[in-house]
Amino acid sequence: MRFMVIVKTNEDSEAGKGPSAEMLEEMAKFNEEMVKAGILLAGEGLTPSSEGARVVFSGTEEPKVVDGPFAETKELVGGFWILQCRDREECIEWIKRMPNPGGRPGEIEIRRVAEAADYENMTPELEALEGRLRAQSAGQA
Repeated sequence: MRFMVIVKTNEDSEAGKGPSAEMLEEMAKFNEEMVKAGILLAGEGLTPSSEGARVVFSGTEEPKVVDGPFAETKELVGGFWILQCRDREECIEWIKRMPNPGGRPGEIEIRRVAEAADYENMTPELEALEGRLRAQSAGQA
């Protein structure tokens, strides 16, 4: 099973202040542990929302672009990992071991990545197409 682990922003990251050298070192060690365990598929930090945009669909009008920054810092995604774990519990155990950025209160969200079988209207043809597209985007085709 694949899981997306969502790290929320904080006031410092939204202000463009990167993590300390000590935190970067701790996170690199943690990432290295996950690589050695064979569970880390991807992981990245994101720039502040002031550099971002949202495309808003109303359903009746042309999509509207809203430039950042965005309010509600605690709800914004600041980074992510994609982990391959046996189950949700294994993913939770790994994330409980991660370094706490800044030693502050916060939360990490864990969501399972949907598989073709999770969609009731997924046809075998669409599933095959999705598989080919995934392989192409990964540079495997």
